[in-house]
Amino acid sequence: MTEEKNGTESPSVLIDRRISELADWRGETLAKVRAVIRETDPDIVEEWKWRGVPVWEHGGIICTGETYKAVVKLTFAKGAALEDPEGLFNASLEGNTRRAIDLREGDAISEEALKDLVRAAIALNRASRSAKKR
Repeated sequence: MTEEKNGTESPSVLIDRRISELADWRGETLAKVRAVIRETDPDIVEEWKWRGVPVWEHGGIICTGETYKAVVKLTFAKGAALEDPEGLFNASLEGNTRRAIDLREGDAISEEALKDLVRAAIALNRASRSAKKR
């Protein structure tokens, strides 16, 4: 489906377009991490927020995928509360809430470790929702 009911393009189409527009290693990197995130759970929803930031959600925000000149940044909304045994988080380490993974040209990322972080973020979102209902 390429259009929403209100006639605007779907977030997935907008993300596809962003990847195409980048036309360099950043687009390739964003496409790769996007595929890994989407493979992790079929119920993950793609959004397009804050004037052009890809966002992946499942019971709340999992992470965002921002692109800058030198990095593709995956920011996990509740990353500080997630276990990161593989040490993927390498940015935004000083805060109490978010954590990020900065990927530079040529960087590789463990797909399984990324999937583990996504699964942990989903579980945390579910737990947060359950706690709010009590």
